Amino acid sequence: MKLSVKTAAGAGLVLARLALATAAPWPGRAAAQAPAVDAAGAPLAPDIDPGTLSRLPLPAPAELGPGAPLRNGQPAPTDEPQRLYSPKLAEAMNAAHRHVKYESGMDDRLIVIAVLVTARMANSQFEWTRWEMHGRGATPSRVEPEIVDLIKYCKPVVGLGPKETTIINFGREMFGPADKVSSATFADAVRLFGRQGVVDLVDLMGLYKITALEIKAYDARLDPKRYKPLLPPMSQTPLCSRA
Repeated sequence: MKLSVKTAAGAGLVLARLALATAAPWPGRAAAQAPAVDAAGAPLAPDIDPGTLSRLPLPAPAELGPGAPLRNGQPAPTDEPQRLYSPKLAEAMNAAHRHVKYESGMDDRLIVIAVLVTARMANSQFEWTRWEMHGRGATPSRVEPEIVDLIKYCKPVVGLGPKETTIINFGREMFGPADKVSSATFADAVRLFGRQGVVDLVDLMGLYKITALEIKAYDARLDPKRYKPLLPPMSQTPLCSRA
């Protein structure tokens, strides 16, 4: 991705979901064109649809609920083909994503850092690969390589600004084995972002944790024609242990 989060919003792209789309998840994609393996070289399981590269195919028009978007009588293109089965859920989730990404006032770059922490702690290859590619791009939301690698390889948070430090610590504590975010980290977040900002940060990370669970449930695969997996196995250190 080459657009900033806000620019992408203006262009009508659902940039930060990045979750369940593939190169051509629409009817008419020939089975012969579908990859036999995913981006990691793993064979596709029998239950993986060759169009969406996940367990749910794009629904037929007759399967769509009321209010689902159509184009020329077919399901309209979306980055979330699975959610077309539940249009009301899709509408509510899209509204929540739109707020935390485009309306909360958080800097684009900090949004990327928050999503990367979430993807790392969820051990989500799909989310991480697409967001690392975006975060390393030449855009206003670009994240410094040393910060990307710090998150990626579960390194101690040293030498960063207070906002970056707090977001990384907050995500590691929220998704880690402890039963709560520490009082000190929470107080830092309130001081830096305000109470509403903390709520938006928690829900931003929470929404992308949901995305990681959806990817896991639907066994969504990266398209090998577009992506090379970038996330190494999680190092089970105190900094990156999961609950």
